[in-house]
Amino acid sequence: MAGREPSRADLLDAAREMADTGRPTLARLLAEEAADRTDDPTEAAHILCEFTGRSLRQQGEQ
Repeated sequence: MAGREPSRADLLDAAREMADTGRPTLARLLAEEAADRTDDPTEAAHILCEFTGRSLRQQGEQ
């Protein structure tokens, strides 16, 4: 990924890898970034549903 902005697919791949290796918070943050880069709200919701758990973004909003 050096030298270019990661794509939504790159972020989702990384999120799945983080989830598979026991890093749910990082997985959720990557999924949220992928969802933010999605124009379709239904697709964004689907992405977030795949990665449950509480993110650092949500904790900072309280």
